[in-house]
Amino acid sequence: MIDFTNDTIDIGNLPKYEEVPLNSVSKNYWKVVVINLIIFLFILAIGLTAVLYFSVAFRPYIYVVIAGFIALGLILFMLYKTDISRRGYAVREKDILYRSGIISISTTIIPFSRIQHIALDEGLFSRIYHLGQLRIFTAGGSSGSLHIPGIDIQEARQIKEILMKQINAAE
Repeated sequence: MIDFTNDTIDIGNLPKYEEVPLNSVSKNYWKVVVINLIIFLFILAIGLTAVLYFSVAFRPYIYVVIAGFIALGLILFMLYKTDISRRGYAVREKDILYRSGIISISTTIIPFSRIQHIALDEGLFSRIYHLGQLRIFTAGGSSGSLHIPGIDIQEARQIKEILMKQINAAE
């Protein structure tokens, strides 16, 4: 008969994921985000112009709408810039780690043994700047999936290759 043990773990001896040095996303990723923001704000400006042109009720508020539009644009640019500067990822011996967020910082750690599929996406503007998005799918469904945008395409291919080797070795 085997003796049952259930000893407590000293939490102080566990490795600290907070201390892992992270790779930041590519500096060119900011350019892709700026292009997407400009397109979004351009479409929004066309919509607001149409509303102001065709609706007499909103014409007295034209300066308020313009000021709000400019404020929205500035806030979006500042939030995205801050968000991109705080993103980071690391490929470790047994897992991959990704940290992002501005107010609420989210850290996702996926062990290689949970990875089922890896995809590498290149969007239109990302392709211009040689960037890719690494998408990692786990057995946990969409809640366990990880998307790391803004990685240099060569580095993303290397990471994908490393992860595929780890998955194949685990099987």
